[in-house]
Amino acid sequence: MTDRFDALVVGGGIHGATVALFLARGGMQVALFDRGPLCREASGTNAGTLTMQMTRVALIPFAMEGHAMWASAAKWLGHDVGMVACDGLSLAFTDQEAEMLEERAARRRDAGAPISIVTPNRAREIEPGVSDEVLVAGYCPIDGYTSAYLTGKAYRSALIEAGVVVREHAPVVQARPDQTGYAVEVGSGETVNGHRLVLAGGVWIESMLAWLGVRLPISTLVNQLAVTERLQPIMRTVVGIASGLLSLKQYANGTVVIGGGWQGIGNREEGGYSLRPEALVGNARLACHAVPALREARLVRAWAGLEAETADAMPVAGPIPGHPDAFVCGSVHSGYTSGLAIARHLADRILGLDTAAPLFPIDRLLEAADVPTDSLEVPPC
Repeated sequence: MTDRFDALVVGGGIHGATVALFLARGGMQVALFDRGPLCREASGTNAGTLTMQMTRVALIPFAMEGHAMWASAAKWLGHDVGMVACDGLSLAFTDQEAEMLEERAARRRDAGAPISIVTPNRAREIEPGVSDEVLVAGYCPIDGYTSAYLTGKAYRSALIEAGVVVREHAPVVQARPDQTGYAVEVGSGETVNGHRLVLAGGVWIESMLAWLGVRLPISTLVNQLAVTERLQPIMRTVVGIASGLLSLKQYANGTVVIGGGWQGIGNREEGGYSLRPEALVGNARLACHAVPALREARLVRAWAGLEAETADAMPVAGPIPGHPDAFVCGSVHSGYTSGLAIARHLADRILGLDTAAPLFPIDRLLEAADVPTDSLEVPPC
């Protein structure tokens, strides 16, 4: 290992891995650290949905760019991530949901997403399996999903090919400034030095920033997901509902993944360690209401994965105030869709390729931080 890297990236989810990859391809010597395998924490336990209809309006340009990146991953990443590009439907079953759907679609259209409102008949032409009780539906031809499992494998190969020193199962316990940059301490007792530091830990960003004396509260969501047995083809689109409490897609092997943000039990230290049966039942009932053919299916597995959220539910991406050449990237709600583009813009900013890259500086969130840093427990990240 080199004596001093150009950049140290802490956090091996899709944000950290993307930043590390583009920094290395830009000519930097990069080391990437994660306490487990790459893309197996929050980035490996989500449903992999790529959607415009549930993406926040301000993130639509990043989501459009991110979707295009996922669709062309075999070219720029060099490896298949199992991305399926397909239509997306968001269903409304009540007048209130229809009004909500129309208002959200209009705002996202204004931001550049090709979302339209379609009749029940048109919705069933797009997806014959949806319920007869649909009043209207939001339709977007730019939707899809990836395989979270394949994503980690693909990134690992691409990073190694780009010359990144990948340190899996290497929990970082401290990061601090030194005379010429930053020093990262690994749980094994090893210290690694670098000129720049990127903290990309998702739900763990709060603990990571505390290393530098910066207090930024990050909420942890514990999203439950379930998967059915293999079924004959019953749907070809990504299906959701206006409230956002449902996300459905059927994979090539016939299984259907059911999500929608129903909350399980867990925390950032222990992960999602327990399910709420009532939430699992509620999510499954919504799925069967939206796509009635699912009533004959059996659930074979359910799990909970973590998702990070800031106070304003917007990402953190940009310089860390008071710390030259230190950056943060992550905590992107629904980050699989827009995270790739945000991370690449940050890498371009660090490389000096695009100093006007649109980012999400954390200064806006620090004013409300009133808990002293020394009160935080800082677990390995």
